[in-house]
Amino acid sequence: MKSEKLIIGRIPYANLFPMFYYLDRKCDNSAYRFIRGVPSRLNKMLRHGEIDITPSSSIEYLRNRRDYLILPWFSISSSGPVKSILLFSKIPLNELGGKTIEVSSESETSTALLRIILRDFLSVRSRFRQTNRRSVRGILTSSPAVLLIGDTAMIEAKKASGGRAAGKIRDSGGGGRDSSLFIYDLGELWYKFTGLPFVYALWVVRKKSFSQKGMLVRRLSHDLINAKKYAVRSFPLIAGEAPQREWISRRELVEYWKIISYDFTEKHLEGLQLFEKYALKTR
Repeated sequence: MKSEKLIIGRIPYANLFPMFYYLDRKCDNSAYRFIRGVPSRLNKMLRHGEIDITPSSSIEYLRNRRDYLILPWFSISSSGPVKSILLFSKIPLNELGGKTIEVSSESETSTALLRIILRDFLSVRSRFRQTNRRSVRGILTSSPAVLLIGDTAMIEAKKASGGRAAGKIRDSGGGGRDSSLFIYDLGELWYKFTGLPFVYALWVVRKKSFSQKGMLVRRLSHDLINAKKYAVRSFPLIAGEAPQREWISRRELVEYWKIISYDFTEKHLEGLQLFEKYALKTR
């Protein structure tokens, strides 16, 4: 078989920076080629065979598992607040029935999670419309609520509330009057209603890629195991070199990484299976 590189999706969000930091600086990447993109783009590339493996939205795996395998010890999850999957709303959650909510075009998993929280946990039915816009203040001039993910969600939360990731805050509205802004952390809401971790993403490999490049997939899996061990003991060092330091402090970045789980245990599997049960109704 001719020598081929393993084509790996690379999500540029803060939540994965520790893993890619290790891959970049501590590993021999001569057999790897990285493709940068947001989750929705990388999901599509994985589906079409344009990349071999990527941290992929859990909903992508659940919908197309016949074509995929997962690296069994890895996920991006949280048991409680995650700080980077946030709903910004001018009105409380239970008043969003019948309203159209703007949702980030970057992630299908987060939209499915929001639908589950509203419909199944709160008996609220809303409509959803994808947006590429990033400014909460701009979006909420014409919509009651917007769901943002990743670094954008964290940046907008800091703008609105000085770094608080959930709850109700007071924000200066137009015309010199105060208006209420509610910020809801979807990881926190899922955990409140289920008591289980929420699995946002898994490391997903195409079955065809594994059959052709199995040795490289195993090599990457080994590198990621070492990356997890290294990251946990090196968060402050890694934070000092993160590009996100342009808008977040080192301390806040370390605190953020500490609430993320990169593992995939029986509890994570239980949470994923419950999400699958609910998500099947969103299609």
